[in-house]
Amino acid sequence: MTEQRKKLRLGELLIQQGLLSPDRLGIALAEQKQNNIPLGRMLVRLGFISEAAIRDIIARTVGQEAIDLAQVVADPEALKLVPQDFARRHRMLPIAYDVERRVLSLATPEIFNVVAFDQLRAMLGPNVEIKTHLAGEAQLEDYIDQFYGHELSVDGIMQEIETGEIDYGSLQAGGGGGAEYTQPMVRLVNALLVDAVKRGASDLHFEPEYAFLRIRYRIDGVLETVRSLHKTYLPGITVRIKVISSMNIAETRAPQDGRLSLTLNGRPIDFRVSTHPTVHGENIVLRILDREKSIISIDKLNLARPTLTKLNLMLARPEGILIVTGPTGSGKTTTLYSLLAQVNDETVNIMTLEDPVEYPVTLMRQTSVNDAVRMDFANGIRSMMRQDPDIILVGEIRDRDTAEMAFRAAMTGHQVFSTLHTNSALGAFPRLLDIGVLPDIMAGNIIAVIAQRLVRMLCVHCKEAYVPTPEERQILGVAGAKTSHIYRAVGCARCGNKGYKGRCAVMELLVMDSDLDELVARHATARELRAAALAKDFRPLAEEGIARVLDGITNLAEVARAIDLTARLA
Repeated sequence: MTEQRKKLRLGELLIQQGLLSPDRLGIALAEQKQNNIPLGRMLVRLGFISEAAIRDIIARTVGQEAIDLAQVVADPEALKLVPQDFARRHRMLPIAYDVERRVLSLATPEIFNVVAFDQLRAMLGPNVEIKTHLAGEAQLEDYIDQFYGHELSVDGIMQEIETGEIDYGSLQAGGGGGAEYTQPMVRLVNALLVDAVKRGASDLHFEPEYAFLRIRYRIDGVLETVRSLHKTYLPGITVRIKVISSMNIAETRAPQDGRLSLTLNGRPIDFRVSTHPTVHGENIVLRILDREKSIISIDKLNLARPTLTKLNLMLARPEGILIVTGPTGSGKTTTLYSLLAQVNDETVNIMTLEDPVEYPVTLMRQTSVNDAVRMDFANGIRSMMRQDPDIILVGEIRDRDTAEMAFRAAMTGHQVFSTLHTNSALGAFPRLLDIGVLPDIMAGNIIAVIAQRLVRMLCVHCKEAYVPTPEERQILGVAGAKTSHIYRAVGCARCGNKGYKGRCAVMELLVMDSDLDELVARHATARELRAAALAKDFRPLAEEGIARVLDGITNLAEVARAIDLTARLA
């Protein structure tokens, strides 16, 4: 006997979820028969339910990812692949195109329209993958008009601005409506954000000068100028960025902080925004927080194998404090989250205290410090201790109170992860002493100290081998005398003619044991600690950097930019 499965209709589904009453469904069905309009659209028209609610419930039912087009920024490359008439006829909107992976992301209310997708695949060719997102029907129609009806390239928008006038009132409109989208300055800011994300930037700078506005991206740790605009662009850009990041547009003399979330390249991207007054106007910096690229497993951090083995052994310690040190922008937060991702599951309670929370993560209880309600690091740790945590992440050890609470947590059977601003792993001990942590407290409670730097990796497509000079062999040390060649940056189309693509971490790991704990407890000198560490297979940052050069991953110039190698020339 053939098993018959009844399809669950939209009305029944909404009633099951408690979003619609049977009476209202009956009214909508009666109106639907008279007007020949799809039920979902009729429910929205009658005001019984929002389109977003219908979209989300259908997405959960069919296992599809829903998308709010109001948060999407148009991608000109994606729009070029699908003609406007085709998009309108089949109700599908291209929202992002990943050139490297050749993946086209589409928003559509009809994810099971097989005929339309077959036609699109024939149009795109066999090498392009299509990824679908469920969108609201009415919203989709509005945004097809917006995305296809306006210029979206940076150059085109700038030409449009130069030939017209800026309506500052429309810059302050909210909600992403069509009237707002007609303003070219809105699209210019969107286009710059898309461009920065596509090029892999970590920060986007708007820097006012006397007569012009400089726009710079920080890519792989290095700033590069991408645009220089006339100073008349600054007020419009400033107002728009302040509006979308919930800042006070009337305040221009005091620093401000804000945050915004958008869907770029088919995935959610967060931006942390900071403004700072200068003599030529407000300097604006946007930190790009891409969760997909920032929260990765330690296996994908491009670490040397011995380093990876040591990290896994550290994580196996059930209690104690693990400290990551390094300057700003050295990847400390990324490393900490990668370590936490290794142990994050439903069997442990992970709680974090940060300033601010940069990457929201499932299963972690994350809290931002807040001076207004006396939620500083010390008070936050004290509160979290009463929340039955297994692992605690403290964003930074800044003062004696924070250090005292962090070590107290470590001494009571918790794993504690934190950061400290020092130049080396061995420099953590005098820094903690300076803060006010007693040597007896440090001894036995520190699992390990990690010092980290980020260096750019050579492009694998264009790096060039050469014979090192005598000075370079001296820097390379004993291993340099034996090597026949090392590599240098050249530049090609795949790396933007820079010679580098991507970054890797160079780490020195000081794993604590009973001997080192004893030295710390009796306040040993830095020289004694270093000698004992070197005897236990400790490799300083310089040695780790040189190893990456000999492996062909990076070059000497890049290592010297991040790590002091001058002592090797003495």
